[in-house]
Amino acid sequence: MTADEAIDFIHRKLWLGSKPGLSRTKELLQKMGDPQDKLRFVHVAGTNGKGSTSAMLASALKCAGYRTGLYTSPYISCFNERMQVNGEPITDSELAEITGFCAPLALSMEDAPTEFELVTAIAFEFFHRRSCDVVVLEVGMGGRLDSTNVIKAPLCSVIANIGLDHTRELGDTVEKIAAEKAGIVKQGCPTVIYDLPQSVRGVIAARCAERDSCLTAADFSKIEPISDGLAGQCFSYKEYERLKLPLLGAHQLQNAAVALETIAVLRSQGLETGKESVRQGFLSTKWPARFEIVSESPYFVVDGGHNPQCAETVAESLKEYFPGRKTVVMFGVLADKDYMGLAGFLNEAADAFITITPPSPRALSAQELADKLRVFGKPVEAYGSIESAIEAARALAGKNGVVCSVGSLYSAGAVRSYFSK
Repeated sequence: MTADEAIDFIHRKLWLGSKPGLSRTKELLQKMGDPQDKLRFVHVAGTNGKGSTSAMLASALKCAGYRTGLYTSPYISCFNERMQVNGEPITDSELAEITGFCAPLALSMEDAPTEFELVTAIAFEFFHRRSCDVVVLEVGMGGRLDSTNVIKAPLCSVIANIGLDHTRELGDTVEKIAAEKAGIVKQGCPTVIYDLPQSVRGVIAARCAERDSCLTAADFSKIEPISDGLAGQCFSYKEYERLKLPLLGAHQLQNAAVALETIAVLRSQGLETGKESVRQGFLSTKWPARFEIVSESPYFVVDGGHNPQCAETVAESLKEYFPGRKTVVMFGVLADKDYMGLAGFLNEAADAFITITPPSPRALSAQELADKLRVFGKPVEAYGSIESAIEAARALAGKNGVVCSVGSLYSAGAVRSYFSK
């Protein structure tokens, strides 16, 4: 099996769909020899910020000398990005070999796994074969019934910011969603959470009490911003002074506080992480398509934000980093998202909209989105290709303006690819 054949196998229609429950993942992993039971994990859930938090943790642990796995979803440019060791994605040959090992086992199951369950099993085998010291494991969706939740006892469970997303599957209030996220809390294992509203924190605290899990919350009042510019941010948090982070936006300092609290817990669990390794780890954190500047003249920002909470953060960052500049929002969404909720926030920063169709069968068409956006009374144009949309948006913004591509991680890869060429 080649890497292309492996990816084709993973994307086969046989595995399509989302089916709640852990039984299929457990069955497949048992057939594989339960590689996940031979690994140590930091398990990270949340609506927004879990990827950034995971990236910071993985970078800090790598700089501390640990062979560190990182499992995230979805990918931006290449499928292999979803599973990495020390910042390097799985190689094509490893992906082909491990998928070839998993394929007959998955095909032998009466109740076939979903695509995400299959990918998760492949990742566990990859991390085991690479002899990872620790794996930062990002939840796909929710927590309680997510396939990553087959792990037994993580070094720490982490719950990042919680907002309204995947409401059909997880619930229509942040408290209901929090209950699903809190499903990753394990008996006797410590938990770290974002500085959440009391009603949401209470849901997680109740779960922690049931599971005898020591709960630590980040304290955002302890964040001391020092400097902030297009090259990155400098801040202090508790005993950490003048940490530098290349990720932009005030919300990233909040994610960093969660990561720092997690590092403190991991230290109590036996993982030695000195201040210098944390400093170097944060400085070298890479997390693409999160308010990422990919070009200048005009500035071009790529953000994969796809729910109203993300859109609010993007709008605030656009106003903070590019005050007074003409701002063109290049917007593409999936049809099942609250796209008018996103648009309401983005409209606060936008002078004009360019709409695109993300490369996904679930996408809302650029024309339909453009028709919806006309309610804001601003210039709106729909484009048939991402390339033509980029060129039009840059021309409309002018050399002194800014373009922000937002609304879907599916679009982000294509936009980044355009600029990498």
